[in-house]
Amino acid sequence: MSTGHLSNDDFFLRLSELFDERRRKDHGSIHLTQKRMSYGEDTDLETSEPTIEQPFPDLSPSKPFPIIIRATNGKSKDRRDKKIKLSTIVEGGALDGFFAKYAEVCKLGMSGLKKRDRSKQKEKLKAKKKKQGGGAMVSEVKKG
Repeated sequence: MSTGHLSNDDFFLRLSELFDERRRKDHGSIHLTQKRMSYGEDTDLETSEPTIEQPFPDLSPSKPFPIIIRATNGKSKDRRDKKIKLSTIVEGGALDGFFAKYAEVCKLGMSGLKKRDRSKQKEKLKAKKKKQGGGAMVSEVKKG
């Protein structure tokens, strides 16, 4: 999305629409990512050098870092024109409320997922075990 980041409420609305679209098609992927952002050149974090007392100055920032949350519909380069990209920035103080709403939207969106059919994988595994273990028989010896 080249126009910028969405507000948190707009992000939730569009994310719900993305989940609904995937549910209507009965297949597809949605990729959700989150990443810590930095403040840029206007803070002292960028210019602070590591010292012996504090080898990683970004581990104890003066104020919490914002987080960028992204969602895409997982379209590849071949179908780039149909790819939907959503993103929003969440400030440190609003994280608890945001993640509560985020979890709610994701749970509702994932309600239509189907459980993977793993029966074929189990059959292949059993056949492989039989093939490897079929020739060697284990006999028990009774002590009396």
